[in-house]
Formats: sequence, structure tokens, C-alpha cells
Amino acid sequence: MGIAKRDIKSIDAQFNDIRMNTSTYSGMMDTAMSVRAQQQMLAERENSWQHAADHLATLQRLEAKPYFARIDFQERPDQKAETIYIGLASFTDTPDHFLVYDWRAPISSIYYEGELGKVSYQTPAGKQTVNVTLKRQFQIAEGVIVTLYDTQATVTDQMLLAALSNHASTKMKSIVATIQKTQNQIIRNTTADLLFVQGAAGSGKTAAVLQRVAWLLYRYRGNLTAGQVILFSPNQLFNDYIDQVLPELGEHNMVQMTYFQYLNRRVPRLKVADLRERFEQVTDGIDQKANRLLTSLAFFKATTRYAKRLGTDGYLRFKNLRFGNQIFASKDKLRSIYYGFNATYKLGNRLDGTEERLRRMLNSRLGSELHAKWVEERVQNLSKEELDNLLQNRPREFASDEAEYKFLAKQILIKELMPVKRAIDHHRWLNINAQYLHLLRVVPHLVKLDQWNLTAAEWSQYAERQIAAFKQRRISAAGVSIYLYLYDLLTGKWGDRKMRFVFVDEVQDYDPFQLAYLKYCFPRAKFTLLGDLNQAIFTHENSRSLLSQLSTMFDQDKTQVVQLTKSYRSTAPITDFTKQILVDGEKIEAFQRQGPQPKLVEVADQAAGVKAVQTALTAAQAAQEKVAVIGKSLADSEEITRALKQAGVQVTLVRTENQRLVDGVMVVPSYLAKGLEFDAVIVWDANQQKYAGDAERQLLYTICSRAMHTLTLISVGQPSYLLAKIDPKLYEKVIER
Repeated sequence: MGIAKRDIKSIDAQFNDIRMNTSTYSGMMDTAMSVRAQQQMLAERENSWQHAADHLATLQRLEAKPYFARIDFQERPDQKAETIYIGLASFTDTPDHFLVYDWRAPISSIYYEGELGKVSYQTPAGKQTVNVTLKRQFQIAEGVIVTLYDTQATVTDQMLLAALSNHASTKMKSIVATIQKTQNQIIRNTTADLLFVQGAAGSGKTAAVLQRVAWLLYRYRGNLTAGQVILFSPNQLFNDYIDQVLPELGEHNMVQMTYFQYLNRRVPRLKVADLRERFEQVTDGIDQKANRLLTSLAFFKATTRYAKRLGTDGYLRFKNLRFGNQIFASKDKLRSIYYGFNATYKLGNRLDGTEERLRRMLNSRLGSELHAKWVEERVQNLSKEELDNLLQNRPREFASDEAEYKFLAKQILIKELMPVKRAIDHHRWLNINAQYLHLLRVVPHLVKLDQWNLTAAEWSQYAERQIAAFKQRRISAAGVSIYLYLYDLLTGKWGDRKMRFVFVDEVQDYDPFQLAYLKYCFPRAKFTLLGDLNQAIFTHENSRSLLSQLSTMFDQDKTQVVQLTKSYRSTAPITDFTKQILVDGEKIEAFQRQGPQPKLVEVADQAAGVKAVQTALTAAQAAQEKVAVIGKSLADSEEITRALKQAGVQVTLVRTENQRLVDGVMVVPSYLAKGLEFDAVIVWDANQQKYAGDAERQLLYTICSRAMHTLTLISVGQPSYLLAKIDPKLYEKVIER
């Protein structure tokens, strides 16, 4: 690595020694070639240095913890048992002699897949079966074996207890030593076009998926890069939380963003409802019914039909294509060109044909404007600097004054007409805004409104509200997906065909339209969707139909569903408590890690509630626990933050998803806590007013299931009725008057 670094400095210094010869054309070419050669050498050395730096980081990790398992096995009964060690990365003393095998290597699957005896595992050459005679697990810290276990199981409870008893951190850690058999099947799946992982809170869904990304990058090394893998996460806060997992496993991070970040970068002039607005919006009955229609797979198909019909029905909207203050091609001219093609022309053919006609018009304009008065004036008034810029590297001698004029005039015209060319190339002659509004107005002609319990009058009322907001550059969360899908259909965009794997976390908060649009955007990718239908805080009851609608989007023969029912994040008392908040919570299985029972504290007023929070904070901080106070809304979180600061407590309020997780006590609104975990969770004001009905059931479960070791609920007044049916033996109730 030191050699590569010295080479970089040497080549960098050589740039200063390159003699810049610009007096002749050949001299300029020589100079350019010298600079290019130095750039290529520098890029090669930087790549070599980066590879060496990555390798050094891997070796440093192995020095502290070289392996975590040993497996002894026989390939044939007459053979001597072979021993292998498994760690975070491979380590060899000669090219073909492995001292430690990477946990992702095919043979390492023996550790995760089976017990002692006959075990089968997949290799690139097919299925292999071996006889496992020893399975040993190690805990190593700073190169010292702390403890070890010989076991028949895949991963012992002792290993899990050791890993799960650690304190939470502001960064998620990779735990490849404790991957469970079902998780291993998720990680190493190569056959499914759609892999759907339904897992209880804390069941290891996210960890398994990040390890799956690392495994895929290992499995397809040379044919797959991190840039061909994308993860859609619930919020930017969560992105920050997991951003060290893949580097710890020796891989570069994949492309990572939220669904709305992906959309927002394409509509910079529109204000899309943000996370807080989507969570706190109050909708009436009409809005709820309309939203259910607009987010459905049925409406995705209706939008597809609508766009296809625009090729022939004459309803496509156009904009005047302007050249400076003049109209280059009017809306009527564009309409006549677009609809002037043969009736057999499809949408894409008409688009291509229109653009080709417009380019010919542009070339014609280039010739006709050469002797326009404004061009002649521009040529005559050129300054020396402008003249030099136009001539660039061309010889200064022309055959005639006319030849010189034509050259200069053409350069001026090309520069002036460039905005028109860009407008043609980027389809700015299509009026997508007007088209979207037209789509909203004609919805009654596209779908049967009565099937969505809507009348024509109700739809008209809803549509006019959306249109009025759109004219103020505001668009709903449902509307932005429709807007962009319609734009893609009209302009012939067929998605990113280089992306190979798409991961969607917290999929229960996506609607069918969004998922269908993602499939359209990444047509050649395999999808891994993971979530917990019990934690749907945005889509609520609509999440229940998600699986059935997904089955129509993907080939059922290439769809696999994996269920993770055991929750590892929380102690058994917390899991047993939180699962009773749900209607079907009995399906969740607690991992038998013990801890204190959850505590429900009922107080008479807010002042007493703040004191109860302080008491819980003192206990958690004494145990060196990472604590989060979670309020339902941002307003609730601001309220408790002010009260705690006035009482002299140091806390950090997380207002937006763009903040970073920090050490110390954090106050977090419920909708930003998705996917995160904390040693101790204090639920602020879980009373009947805040959590009034079944619509909050999944939200309250999501909040409580963030806790790893201790859970305290504070209620100012009567606790939520959602807690009333929980077995009183499962928690401690304190009433302070």
C-alpha cells in the first residue's frame, strides 16, 4: 500500500513537469496526450491503493477476531475428517490453502444449515453432502478466545444471548456468527425473482437482507457491483444507522435512499408531502376512498391504458416550443405532427417520429437564419475574446470573408439553438403537467367508481382539490408516483436496466401502485421485499391485501415467501407484552432472553408525567443504556423535549429524517423510529386520547417493539384501551396520584 501511495505522489508531481505547448495544433495534441497518460496512470495507482487499503482493513478486522466457528466434516466415509475455520473474510497462507474461509463461501453454509451428521449445501457445481462430526463456536475479543462451545445446533443460545445482551449503538453492527438457518436461506437465495420476507419486529429481517447484499456481491464478484444493488429504506435516519454494516463485511455500500428521495430528485419544482405530513395528515371519508383507488394496482393498470390511448385519441397535451422570444413550434404544429403519422404508429413510434421531424426543422432553421439581421449584428459586434472562443483551435485563415462569416454565424446559431435542441431531446414540448391534471379529471371514464364506494360528484370534489394544490406546485404522496409513471410512459422511459437487485425495507408501508412502479423502473432486477404487516403505520389495513396484489405482479413460480416469527431484539417479557397489543400477536415467538417486565405508569397530569420520564431515564442511564423517548407526533416530542430541558435533562430531539443518531438521550417521533432499536424505550403519553382506536394499534406495537432491554410507558390520564386486553401478569402497573 505504501508503494502505491508513493506512486500517486510521484505521478501527481509529474503533472507540474508537463510542458504546456499550445502554440501549435500538434503541440496541443502532444500536451493533451501527455496529460491523458498521466491521468490514466494516476487512476490505476489510486485503484491499486484503494484495493490495498481495503485488504489492510480486512486483515486488521481478522487480527482482532480471526474466526467464529470451526467445522469438522467428511466428504466420504473412508476419508479423514477435514477441519475448516469460518470468519468475516477469507485468509490464506498460499493461494490455494485457506486458513480461514469467508462466511459467504459455499462450504461455510454447513455452519448455518444443519446439525451434526449429514448436511447438504449448494455449490456452483451443484448440491454437495458431507458428514459433520464437530461444530465448535468461538467468542474472540482482540485476538483472545473468551469462550467456546461444542454444539449440535446451528447456532447456540449462548452465542445469541452474548450477541443480544450488548448495548445498542448509533450504528447497526453486522452479526454473521449468529445467522439462523431461515435467515441463511434468505441470504443465499438465487432462484426467486420475488423474495418476500415477512418477519416480526426484531426478527433480524434487516440484518439478513444486508448480509444478503454482502453475499450477492461475493457470489457474483466480477459480474455485480454495489452500484447495481439498491435499497429503499424507511427514512434517511435509518440509512445513517445501517451505513457501516457492509463496510464491516468488507463491501462497498449499495445505492441507498428512500422511495420519496428517489422520486423527489425527478420533480424538483414540486413540493411532495414529506414524512411528517404523510403521517399527520387528517383525511375525510372521500380522501380515504380516493387514496385507496389511486394507490391500487387497478389504477396502475388504468394509467397504463390511459397513456396508450393518447397515441390515437387526440388528448395528448403539448407546449409551445420556444426559440428565445419566438415560437419555434406551436402547440398546434406539434399536435399536427404527432397525430399526423399512420394510425398504426404506437405511442413510442409517434414520440420518435415527432422528435425526428423537430430535429429536421432545427437544421432547416440553422440554414435559414444564417443571414438574419440579428445574426449579422452579433457577428459584427464580436469582441476579441468572443472571437477567440468561437474560433477555438481552428486556423485563423479562411478562403474568403463569406466563409469566415458563415463559420462564425453558424457557431452563434448553434449556441443560440442549443436550448431548443435540449428541449426536443428532453421532451419539453410535452405538457406533462396538463396531462396529469387531465388524467385526474377523466378518472370516472377509466375505472368504475362505485367499486371504490365513490360517486362522480365525490371524485370531482376530490380532483378539484388536488388540481388546486398542484397549481400551487404541491402534489400528494399518491399523486407523485402517478405523475412520474405517466411521464415515463409518454416519453418512452423504460427504467434502469443495469440494476440487478432491488431491496425494499418496511414494505408494509408501500402501496401496490408504488411497488408496481418500482418494478417498472427496474425491469431486469430481482426483488427482495421485507417487512412486518403488523407495523403498517402509513397504509394501515391496505397492507393486508399487499401479498395477494404482489402475486399478480410477479411469476408465482419464481416467488418465495419466508416467515420469521421469532423476535430476537427484545427480551422475552417485552416481546410477550408487545405481541398482545396486536390482534394476531400469538404468532410471534419470543426468544428466551430474560429481563425486567415492561412498566406502565399512569399519572394525573403532565408535570407528574415528566417526573416519571425522568425517573425512567435515571434508571436507564445508571445501567448505561441507550435511551429513546418516543412521542406519537412531532408536537408530542417537542412538548416532552421542552419539559425535560426545563428540568435540566440533556436530550436531543430528532425533528427530521435527515438528522443523525447521536449518543445520549434522544426524543424521536414515532414515524422516525422505524427500523431502529434502543436499549431502553420510554413511550411518552400512551393515553386514550393519543392512541384512541384500532388505527393506532400497529403504531403502538411498532413503538414498543423498538426496546431491547427495558420498556416504560407513561400515560397522562387513562391509558389507551389498546393496553387494556394485555394480560396484567405481563407488566407492572404503577398509578401515581
